[in-house]
Amino acid sequence: MSFSRISNPDPPSRGIFRKAAVMLCSLLTSLFLLHCLADRCSTSPVQASSRRAAGLFQDSRSPRTKRPAAYEWTAGSELTGHGAARRPSRVLADERARQVSEPLEESFILPPPDLVSSRRASPRFAGKLSPLGEGSKKLPQALIIGVKKGGTRALLEFLRVHPDIRAVGAEPHFFDRNYENGLEWYRELMPKTLEGQITMEKTPSYFVTREAPARIAAMSRDTKLIVVVRDPVTRAISDYTQTLSKKPDIPSFESLTFKNRTTGLIDTSWSAIQIGIYAKHLDNWLQYFPMEKILFVSGERLISDPAGELGRVQDFLGLKRIITDKHFYFNQTKGFPCLKKAEGSSKPHCLGKTKGRTHPNIDPEVVQRLRDFYRPFNMKFYQMTGRFFGWED
Repeated sequence: MSFSRISNPDPPSRGIFRKAAVMLCSLLTSLFLLHCLADRCSTSPVQASSRRAAGLFQDSRSPRTKRPAAYEWTAGSELTGHGAARRPSRVLADERARQVSEPLEESFILPPPDLVSSRRASPRFAGKLSPLGEGSKKLPQALIIGVKKGGTRALLEFLRVHPDIRAVGAEPHFFDRNYENGLEWYRELMPKTLEGQITMEKTPSYFVTREAPARIAAMSRDTKLIVVVRDPVTRAISDYTQTLSKKPDIPSFESLTFKNRTTGLIDTSWSAIQIGIYAKHLDNWLQYFPMEKILFVSGERLISDPAGELGRVQDFLGLKRIITDKHFYFNQTKGFPCLKKAEGSSKPHCLGKTKGRTHPNIDPEVVQRLRDFYRPFNMKFYQMTGRFFGWED
């Protein structure tokens, strides 16, 4: 019988040494990883900020070492790296917390930093992002200046559907009540806009405020002005109805309309009457703005043909006609059009309960007296604007 040759195994001492070396290396590696993790978890925001500052200082002293920029990339924030002022981690944490608790004005996906640095935007982000991803606050280029109870809220809500219009929701009342706060205060009220977008606000009392035209012209004579006008008799009754809902004990509409009911003398000092003398107020505006800077929107047509009136407004603002018939449906209960989809929502939207109130019954003789009173002012207004609104029908 033949036997194959069997080699002798390694001496026991060498095998044990190898195993011990492997175990020792594994142990040292584990200890190193645990140390790194413990150090990272125990580092406070202040220590982390100090270490980053120390790293930046070392980079500036050593020309041979060039570290890549460390980016803090958050929704609505500017890109920060070695070439820009860095903010403390605690501040960034606070900002992130605010972004979670506060709703964003627009919902969008931020592009990766390389798209921003190269200033080449993908079509995916076209029209939504500036190179730094957030835009800036600007003074308004267009204002809805009047008139009260004419349909200004409806117009603003409709316009906000347009992607190139950003508007303040509340009425700032800057040019009539808060002018002493200054233009920078006013600018801070505005939403951020991107290049090509229009900033707007609406305050209906501007149209009847004597100082407003000069103040707006001082801001910019290129400002575009929009006035929603309505049959002054119907407007006055609507104005009274709103006041009545807040103060049920006020005198009747008839008693407020006349200085003397017997003589039929109209009380033009009552604001509900005075606002409807459109020609008088327009005279004041034409001292500071040419007619081509002012657009008059029919409050009646805003109800019967909202897309048609919105088309005129979009043309006036130099915007593409994006808001069309497909955006509206007529609400039979309220008696006026509503949006199928409001800004930032996928649900239909109508104006609130304060809009479309039922008017009280007014003595027909009083209504006729008011129509006779407004007729010459309306005719003058038609001549000034070059548009017939048909309020005598």
